[in-house]
Amino acid sequence: MSLDRPVTPDPYPLLPSVPSFDVTSTDVTVGQPLKDDQVNAAGDTSAQLSWSGAPEGTQSYVVTCFDPDAPTVSGFWHWVAVDLPADVTSLETGAGAGDDSLPGGAFHVRNDGGGHAFMGAAPPEGDQMHRYFFVIHAVSKPTLGVDADASPAVVGFNLAFKTLGRAVLHGTYQH
Repeated sequence: MSLDRPVTPDPYPLLPSVPSFDVTSTDVTVGQPLKDDQVNAAGDTSAQLSWSGAPEGTQSYVVTCFDPDAPTVSGFWHWVAVDLPADVTSLETGAGAGDDSLPGGAFHVRNDGGGHAFMGAAPPEGDQMHRYFFVIHAVSKPTLGVDADASPAVVGFNLAFKTLGRAVLHGTYQH
């Protein structure tokens, strides 16, 4: 079986338009390869993220990491952290290790690998370059209204109706 296929479009411009705000990282450089510890086989360590300029009315945040280039029709969700308090504007390296590493009442929903934490990059060997979109979603409610058993798709559905703004940063990885 060949994994040759077209490059998947950036999924975020395909969503309803919302204002953007700023996200930076000491671990991810836009369009550049992820650090080794952000790879599944070498650490599963989530990236440091800082954000600013979220829209007025932001009451919480959701942080995600999504690979649209996985050889599936639904991509691959590596990280979904929900209900970060509105006064949180950064996560340290490794904050995706588990719920006890997240601030306030924030929690993880399962990633597509089945865990409730950050799962590092793990594209098939020899596959095309994969992009890993780290996204901060500014939410109009103090809670998204899901629990830890929700799928990333259910989180995305809820975000479609509650997102005030979005900050996007992406790195790459190829095995």
